[in-house]
Amino acid sequence: GCDGSVLLEGNGTERADPANASLGGFQVVDSIKNLLEFLCPGTVSCADILALAARESVMI
Repeated sequence: GCDGSVLLEGNGTERADPANASLGGFQVVDSIKNLLEFLCPGTVSCADILALAARESVMI
């Protein structure tokens, strides 16, 4: 789960791995992904979405 692969859903994926069971915040990331897919279909990768979510979650 050190990269965007943790965002992929399905059997045998990083997200389904028991080692990643404590990860949270997928609803926020999925909302960002849905909006970006609507605005820019097929051009934004999972790693891009993870970077945007990390940036938006940091409060200085």
